[in-house]
Amino acid sequence: MIHQKIAEGLSEQFTQFINATRELPGQQAVQQQLQAMLQQTLSKLDLVTREEFDAQQAVLLRTREKLEVLEKQVAALEVTAPEQASNT
Repeated sequence: MIHQKIAEGLSEQFTQFINATRELPGQQAVQQQLQAMLQQTLSKLDLVTREEFDAQQAVLLRTREKLEVLEKQVAALEVTAPEQASNT
């Protein structure tokens, strides 16, 4: 799950920062609380993975291309429709 990965990554960065300093009392408890807080906050967000985003972007691009083709077809039909109506 993406939220878990982000929380773990941020927690790891925080842990590295804390570990760069001397050992602090309650450091482990603070790290666990921070990770839980991050997980809770991120779970409220509507996030997607990069792969999901890229897939949706590709779908959108194909849809736009199809829409452009259809718009050209409609424009061509609109030009020929009055001509056909006047010929009948």
